[in-house]
Amino acid sequence: MAAPSTKWKEQILQDEAKLHAGHLLAFDEVRKIKDAKYGKGRQLHRQVQLGLHGRFEVLDGLPTYAKYGLFASPATYDAWIRLSNGGMDRASDRKPDIRGFSIKVRGLKGAGALGSDTDCQDFLMIQKSAFGFANSKDFVGLVHNAARGPASLFTYLFTTFGLVGGFRKLKTMADAFKVPFTGFATEKFYTAAPLSCGPYAVRVRLLPARTETNANARESWSRDFLSHLSKGQLRFEFQLQFFVDEQRTPIEDATNDWPEDVAPFVTVGVLTIPAQDTESEEGSKLSEDIEAATFDPWAALIDHRPLGEVMRARKVVYFQSQTWRKV
Repeated sequence: MAAPSTKWKEQILQDEAKLHAGHLLAFDEVRKIKDAKYGKGRQLHRQVQLGLHGRFEVLDGLPTYAKYGLFASPATYDAWIRLSNGGMDRASDRKPDIRGFSIKVRGLKGAGALGSDTDCQDFLMIQKSAFGFANSKDFVGLVHNAARGPASLFTYLFTTFGLVGGFRKLKTMADAFKVPFTGFATEKFYTAAPLSCGPYAVRVRLLPARTETNANARESWSRDFLSHLSKGQLRFEFQLQFFVDEQRTPIEDATNDWPEDVAPFVTVGVLTIPAQDTESEEGSKLSEDIEAATFDPWAALIDHRPLGEVMRARKVVYFQSQTWRKV
């Protein structure tokens, strides 16, 4: 186990602003294709499973290197939770997908990562511990061409990565879905890309509330989660994994899985989701409010600024997506 280090640094690409501006054009086409089919919505994670309320507790007795921003002192906050499928489409829950577990910690007040004060801290997580692409260019290219259809997707993969590389990329994508998803109450979730914790850099992990799985969970992930919730409140451990060095815990390569034996996770908080009636008038109103809200890794305290090129691309794309949804 190595000690956390503050010697991380970001590497800004020479043409990064131009690259990210190009992403907006690609996602504008994706937006038009998918909005025409489904109506206005998020470009990714379009299909919501549940919108819930919970409590986020920052624990006492944390190590000194963790005591920054949200984790500076013990406290309990209101939280909104959005559970979602990750794709551009509204598809059956039986279809393999990257699922999203987003948390908005509310009731804060402090300097924000975007330059103005913020009253919340968002954490956007998926069930994969590392991102599927080393940079935003390859990811946006895949999303853009997948929205156009299979022919465009295959053409993109083989012209971008070559014949061997294209098949390798297809295999990598297929392998990502080989491990079956067990449910939002029983999976681990990760930010996959890093963010800051004061002078340190971290990745985030959410440990599951339950270990027992339901046989028919794939039929409806929302019903599965509510089934777990009906047995009592769900308690998730919220953990940070700290940067050690560029070789083993790189900032810019989002495909690299930080090894736990080198950089162990530290539990800094607990997310509790109480039993709640999502179909009541109050529950329906909450769901509507959560779906209308933004969930953005850059809706963050300055002490938890997102790091790396993938996160910097999300800053540009998320802002534009939020603007499109309001038009």
